Amino acid sequence: MAPKTILVADDDPSIRSLLKELLSDEGFSVLEASTGAEVVEKVQETGPDLVIMDIRMPEVNGIDALQKVKSISPRTGVLIMTAFGSSSNAIKAMDLGAFNYITKPFELEKIAHDVKLAIQHQDLTAQNEVLQREMSSLLQTDRIVGNSPPMQEVYKTIGKVAKADATVLITGESGTGKELVAEALHYNSNRRSGPLVKVSCAALPETLLEAELFGHEKGSFTGAMAQRRGRFEMADKGTIFLDEIGEMSLATQTKLLRVLQERTIERIGSNLAIKVDIRIVCATNKDLQKLVEQHKFRDDLFYRLNVINVHMPPLRERKEDVPALVEHFLAKHRYSATAQPAAISEDALRRLMEYDWPGNVRELENVVERAVVLSRGQIITSRELPFGEHDSDHEEEGGEEVSGDRSFFKKSVAQFEKDLIMKALRDATGNRSKAAEMLGIYRRLLYAKIKEYGLEGYPPKGH
Repeated sequence: MAPKTILVADDDPSIRSLLKELLSDEGFSVLEASTGAEVVEKVQETGPDLVIMDIRMPEVNGIDALQKVKSISPRTGVLIMTAFGSSSNAIKAMDLGAFNYITKPFELEKIAHDVKLAIQHQDLTAQNEVLQREMSSLLQTDRIVGNSPPMQEVYKTIGKVAKADATVLITGESGTGKELVAEALHYNSNRRSGPLVKVSCAALPETLLEAELFGHEKGSFTGAMAQRRGRFEMADKGTIFLDEIGEMSLATQTKLLRVLQERTIERIGSNLAIKVDIRIVCATNKDLQKLVEQHKFRDDLFYRLNVINVHMPPLRERKEDVPALVEHFLAKHRYSATAQPAAISEDALRRLMEYDWPGNVRELENVVERAVVLSRGQIITSRELPFGEHDSDHEEEGGEEVSGDRSFFKKSVAQFEKDLIMKALRDATGNRSKAAEMLGIYRRLLYAKIKEYGLEGYPPKGH
C-alpha cells in the first residue's frame, strides 16, 4: 500500500524541515509549500491526504487557502498551525472544515498524534463512502426497511391484502416492527383517507381498556363526568390497530368478538348499539395458539383474528438487512436538525452484523441513536457501541461455555507487551525514538501503545 501523502506548508523553512523529518520517520510521503498559492497549486496537482498549514501564509492567507483546498479536494484533511490558539481565525478555520488546529510552539509528539487522528478520520470517511455505495441498493423509501427473503415475503403479503377488509394478525417478537406493518396495511388500503387509531392492550388495566375501546356515557361509573366516544367509534371509516392483543382479558375478548361478528359496539352505561365501519388489525408477541390451549385466550376469537397472518421475522434471521437499517437510523437520528447523517466505520458495522439482537430492530435503533450522540454526529466506531470484543469471551462450543482461558491469554499477552515497552523505555532513558528502534516498530505505534498502557510519564525522572 502506498504511503499517505502530507503537504507541509509554512513560510519558515526550518519548521518545514523539522516536520518533514518527523513525518518521514513515521512512514509518510511529505511535500512542501512555502506560500498559500503554492498550497492551492499542489493540492490541485497531487490531491494529498492531509495538509498541515500555517494560518499566516504569504500571497494567500491560510483561511483563504483552506477554503480553496476544501473546494478543490473535499476529502483532503487540513491541520491548521497558529501561534494564537484562541484567535478568531483558528475558530473560523474549524468552522470551514479544518480537522484541528495546532498551537505554536508545538510538541513533536502532539503533532504526530494529531496527524494520526486526522489520517484515521480520512480512512474512516473513505470506508463509509464505500459502505454507502454498497448499501444504496438496499435503501427503501418506506419506513419498513430490509430486502432479505423473509422481508420480501412480508411485502408480498402486505401487497396482496392491503386493499381487502379482512382482519389481519401480525405476529413476531417485541421490537420487530409490527406497528409499521399495521401502518403499511392502512396507508396502502382503500381506507387510507380515514383514521388509523392505535391502542396498546397492555398499557391500560382491564377497566380502563374497556372504556378506552368502547367509550362511556356520562355517569356510567365514578369519574365519568361526560359522554366519551371510544376508539372503535373514532376509527370509523378507517383502521383500528390493537397492539399486544394477547394481554386482553377474557371479558374484553368477549366484547371484541361481538365487534368482529356484528361490527357494532355499545358504550359503557348504554344499551344502544352503534354501527362502526372499521378494519381490525391486531398484533402480538405471544403464541396465541398456546394461550388458547391454556384457556387464556378465546379460541373463537383467535380464529376470527387469524384470517390473514403476517409474521415479522426477528432481526437475527435477517442480518443482511442490518446495513440498510443502520443507514436508515443514521438519517433518522441526526445529531442536530441541520447536521448531515453520521458515518459508521467498517469495524463498527461488522460488530452490528455479528450481534444477535435479542431486542430486534428496536434495540438496533436505540444502539444507533446512542452511538450518534456519543460520536457527536461524526464517525461511529466500535468505541461508541455498547458491546465489543469482550462479548466473544464466553462463546459456546459443544453446548458448554468456554472458560476464561481466552480472556486470561489476552491479559497475559498484553502484560508481556507492556513489560517489553517499559524495558525499552528504561534502556533508552525515555527517548521514545530510540525505544521504538529497539523494539523494531514505528514511533507512531509506540506512541499509541504508551497511551494504551498509561505509560506517558514512564520512566520517572531520576530512574
